[in-house]
Amino acid sequence: GFAYYGGSALSSNVKEGSNLLCGEPVSPGTYEGRIHIVHDPSRTKISQGEVMCCHGTDPSWTPLFLSAGALVMEVGGLMTHGSVVAREYGIPAVVGLEKVTERLSNGQIVRVDGSSGVVEIIDEDGQEEHDVTIQP
Repeated sequence: GFAYYGGSALSSNVKEGSNLLCGEPVSPGTYEGRIHIVHDPSRTKISQGEVMCCHGTDPSWTPLFLSAGALVMEVGGLMTHGSVVAREYGIPAVVGLEKVTERLSNGQIVRVDGSSGVVEIIDEDGQEEHDVTIQP
């Protein structure tokens, strides 16, 4: 099959740049937190409030959603596993972000806007102190 990247944010006035990633909004809300890249859910523990960043999810990933503050995924759509679980758990989610697991790094602070499909990199190296914010 084919993977389609980018979402509704690309067709709006948002221009993807060095600190903005545009994808498909699949679970509403805004959240700021540290990125935690996950490749294997059986070998990973996410700290409370971290932003889970992955290629895609399936039911074996569900326990990680309990701690995640938001979700960003490379592939997916409105009815894929990660999107549905994010909505069930009430966490913002953006999918369709091409190579997001390569473009982001562990510890970076991002703002995930699950209503617009924009992920903004706030702190490149994750060294600055930031208050985590959640907006429904």
